[in-house]
Amino acid sequence: MADETDSAPIERFFAHLAEHLAQGSLAKLILAKYHGPENDLVRLAVRPLLLRGEPHLSFVYSHTTRDLTYNHLLAEGVAKLRALVGPAFRHAHLLAAGVDLELRFTKKGKASLHQQANAREAGAPQGHDREKQRHLALDTPFLAALGVTTPGGDLVPAMARKFKQINKFVEVLDHALRASPLQAQAVVRVADFGSGKGYLTFAVHDHLRHALGRDAEVTGVELRSDLVQLCNRAAERLGLAGLHFEQGDVRERPAVPLDVMIALHACDTATDHAIHLGIRSGASLIVCSPCCHKQIRPQLRCPPTLAPMLQHGIHLGQEAEMLTDTLRALLLQAHGYDTQVFEFVSLEHTSKNKMILAVKRAQPLPAEPVLAQIRAIKDFYAVREHCLETLLAEA
Repeated sequence: MADETDSAPIERFFAHLAEHLAQGSLAKLILAKYHGPENDLVRLAVRPLLLRGEPHLSFVYSHTTRDLTYNHLLAEGVAKLRALVGPAFRHAHLLAAGVDLELRFTKKGKASLHQQANAREAGAPQGHDREKQRHLALDTPFLAALGVTTPGGDLVPAMARKFKQINKFVEVLDHALRASPLQAQAVVRVADFGSGKGYLTFAVHDHLRHALGRDAEVTGVELRSDLVQLCNRAAERLGLAGLHFEQGDVRERPAVPLDVMIALHACDTATDHAIHLGIRSGASLIVCSPCCHKQIRPQLRCPPTLAPMLQHGIHLGQEAEMLTDTLRALLLQAHGYDTQVFEFVSLEHTSKNKMILAVKRAQPLPAEPVLAQIRAIKDFYAVREHCLETLLAEA
């Protein structure tokens, strides 16, 4: 990789950009390390596209909970990039046919340009109306039955966010299945607790049955009887074998053999009960998206070093949330799972957008080092009880 640090790296970067735009060889441009006034802006992705026959640049601003897209004619788009690269974004990564370029800025604003060859081939600009890569097609029958699309297969505008969430969840599940002991299993048993209107439950069934060809047995468990009836009627109307819904509470559910346990938006300790049930049921995959965190916060004792930070209620709440989910992840590791905690698409009734994904290991690692970490964290914050730990100790 070459390293250029002379006085004009920015101009060389934009000269390369102009050249690749003229040749049609630009793949995309990523701007990162944002340090401007918008607290939740993460990055900017720019790609060429044809809009009404004219070349444009599509700007996608990725915030923590939403994406905003704006399309600009080439000259206007390049001018905007010049205003953003450096003052707002300290890292610009240009990907084009034959070369990758990285323009980096130090905190003092000094720029350097790095170049590396690649084997990427040039491609034509994509049209504005190109079909996005999705795991679910818009004409999938259950989407119309649940009101996500019209009978003709058009997306209902008010359901655009829900459709994005469904597709993202199926993508996460698909990757997890391929990394789990279930990748070659013909029959997959799934329980979705707090299934609500069944959007994700239907999607999981459809993906397992039609995309992966598995003999899926999917059960949605929901407290509200009207939603259970609505989902069962839809499943029966569509003739979906292996999909049904039951009224119930995860706290009272007996442990039966399961392969995949799902519990999204489970409030407070309901997430702990769901994880506990997944472990006891021998689930190879446990997928949770916690909603609220109430048990740990009243127990927290602020360590002196953190007292100035945790004197603010919002910080204390965030710390309690992080602590709660860290302990959950560690307890899952101690019980034989590889665990990830990452950002997911926020749900329609909560701004929370965290997901806990646990994949059962073929060979469990020793539990004691992880349990020692749990004890140390609890001692540091003077936490007396964590619901999941208590449930596992009682089992």
